[in-house]
Amino acid sequence: MTYNFKDFKMEFVKLGEHYKTKDIDAFNKKLIKNNKNVDFLKDYILSNPQYHRTYFQVSLAKFDNIEEKFNFIEKNFDKLQDWWHVDQLPQFVNKYLDFDFAYKKASEYVNNDLLFVRRWGYVMFMPKLVKNTNNFNYIIKLFKDDDEYYVRMAQAWLISYLAIYEPEKTLEYLSTCPLNYNIAGKAIQKICDSFRINESTKTMFKYIRKYYK
Repeated sequence: MTYNFKDFKMEFVKLGEHYKTKDIDAFNKKLIKNNKNVDFLKDYILSNPQYHRTYFQVSLAKFDNIEEKFNFIEKNFDKLQDWWHVDQLPQFVNKYLDFDFAYKKASEYVNNDLLFVRRWGYVMFMPKLVKNTNNFNYIIKLFKDDDEYYVRMAQAWLISYLAIYEPEKTLEYLSTCPLNYNIAGKAIQKICDSFRINESTKTMFKYIRKYYK
């Protein structure tokens, strides 16, 4: 018998009213293990956001390679309409993602008309792909001024990650004022809030704020 929305909803309700992300993940893993097809959820995830994680997590698990996973994401770009829609995706693909493939895709995405696709172009590097310091000079080429808040926040977030692994290069980069203060200022704030960056380094980042005045 074909698994359908009615079957799914009956099972989902059993999670109760106060479920957490870990509960949904456990539920999704059972669907994946039992090879359930949840394509039907596509028509429900925007009006019922509690199903959004299941649709992407279970669907992406069906594909064996990163190209197929990204093809699925691209076919569902119109379903990425909130920051958390995007920020959950690395959990489902990063195990299979290498830098060259990610960079090629990100170079396209950061120029997309859809703001949450542009956010995805930056978020996909975290946390795995930003750790390799050889990637720094490539990643900074992706940054550009953007009018959308959720894109700017993703850029600031990624810059703060770069500062963890390459603080001197990140400081030098921001010192040249390559970006609007709406991005750079938020990046500096995130850097200063990070428990993974020492106080002396934070002081240097605070100092360069004056360059943007």
